[in-house]
Amino acid sequence: MKAKRWSSVVLVTMLSAAIALTGCGGSNNAGGSNSGGTNTGANTEATTPTGSAQDTLVVGRGGDSASLDPAIVTDGESLKIAHQVFDSLLEYKEGTTEVQGSLAEDWTVSEDGLTYTFKLRQGVKFHDGTDFNADAVVFNFTRWSDPNSEYKFEGDSFDYYDSMFGPDGKRVIKEVQAVDENTVEFTLNQPQAPFLQNLAMTSFGIASPTAIKEKKENFKNEPVGTGPFVFKEWKRNDSITLEKNPNYWKEGLPKLNKVIVRSIPDNSARFNALQSGEIDLMEDLSPDDLATLEANPDLQKIERPSNNVGYVGFNLKKEPFNNVKVRQALNYAVDKQAIIDAFFAGQAEPAKNPMPPSLWGYNDSIADYEYDPEKAKALLAEAGYPNGLPGEYVFYAMPVSRPYMPDGKKVAEVIQQNFEEVGVKVKIESPEWAVYLDDAQAGEKDDLFMLGWTGDNGDPDNFLYTLLDKDAIPSNNYTYYSSDELHELLVAAQIETDQSKREELYKQAQEIIKADAPWIPLVHTTPLLAAKANLKGYVPAPTGTEYYSNIYFE
Repeated sequence: MKAKRWSSVVLVTMLSAAIALTGCGGSNNAGGSNSGGTNTGANTEATTPTGSAQDTLVVGRGGDSASLDPAIVTDGESLKIAHQVFDSLLEYKEGTTEVQGSLAEDWTVSEDGLTYTFKLRQGVKFHDGTDFNADAVVFNFTRWSDPNSEYKFEGDSFDYYDSMFGPDGKRVIKEVQAVDENTVEFTLNQPQAPFLQNLAMTSFGIASPTAIKEKKENFKNEPVGTGPFVFKEWKRNDSITLEKNPNYWKEGLPKLNKVIVRSIPDNSARFNALQSGEIDLMEDLSPDDLATLEANPDLQKIERPSNNVGYVGFNLKKEPFNNVKVRQALNYAVDKQAIIDAFFAGQAEPAKNPMPPSLWGYNDSIADYEYDPEKAKALLAEAGYPNGLPGEYVFYAMPVSRPYMPDGKKVAEVIQQNFEEVGVKVKIESPEWAVYLDDAQAGEKDDLFMLGWTGDNGDPDNFLYTLLDKDAIPSNNYTYYSSDELHELLVAAQIETDQSKREELYKQAQEIIKADAPWIPLVHTTPLLAAKANLKGYVPAPTGTEYYSNIYFE
């Protein structure tokens, strides 16, 4: 995630104390590939606690959503709302990235890994009363895959679909068809090892065909799914209100009647709102406030499993950043540890790869670009710039706090100083969040940018292919970095179903990325949240998006 548009993707991180919970890593997907077997998704029934102190949850977060249609966004702020409104065919077990059934109750996989048949949950309705069935599934996947769909509205792009299932002309999914009202069959052009992991992502939440046809462009402002909460109101840059779905298919859920998600960009103001009781749960706690939090018996600390990366990306469309020696030089110029010490209270670790060490396939043998300004100057000289880079370059710094970046502007100022020490001048700009993401994707206004990524599904493919493959330009690869050698490895890893072989392919891929240096990987963090002490039932997900449906107050 999420920052998705991004990413659930965007840059450094802020956090504290590492947690042992992972769940990101297995290829032990329920339904396992090439098994030809049947797998049933577990559904744990929940009961509503009696004597609940309150039935409305108020959440404070750092930024607003870009859109409420999960198919057209890649940013975590949009997806965390969509996660409450929509269900996907599959979902992740609470607190993990292990796949289980959701709108699809069970499924079978052909021996050749090219056909997936899903049995759908019966009796489910969308919030507008439309029946959920196989035709609804086909409608959604057709909308996402058809570049000429009449339901792809002006300015929209299905970036996640292109990233996870290949761009038009190179689609992994060949066909989706309704076998009968409660059975849908996917036929693939080639095997895809993380196929089930991908289907469980919030981006592929199934929307009401009736609502899309009727609302058209306005669907992005008034979403309709089958999820635990129904969308009610969106006050831009202020709040989003959701109400309980009284007909939700998971018995006893949600436990709350209403959720209000407020946008409070300033970290201190957000924490003050929690302390004063204005909000019940806050995201992206500043490390500076950790001691105050831990000293308050009325509050609790919540740690999200570490599954992210924050980075500075180079715009390879522009000179001199299309020169690998310039990119390598600026990698040597940044003092990552000083940034962590100053803004993360030491509760993050320097990043050397574009995927976190908590994920299988991580290449720990790679040596990072150590902080070495003299080496940076020497490489700039080799690149033809003995006196540093000429002119001044635009450096986009995030205007909102993210799980991997408590304060993008302050971190950017340190990097600006690091660059200046080696003869590189940058001008920091921080446009409004939605504009920031659009600009970074277009690659016309910025020369460098800060972003980050929270993993969506526990598979290395979701970091390496999604963010750095040439097929991901410009959906999530905002650097416009293109490597045929890397592409061959990443495609081979998608097709390969032996995890040990996939692991070796991903380790090779990280070697190539390190040498080509399209990024300055900055940090991996364990994001911190805070809540009232009497808030119960909240289990943070490594993907950065979790249902609020299990939350209640004592």
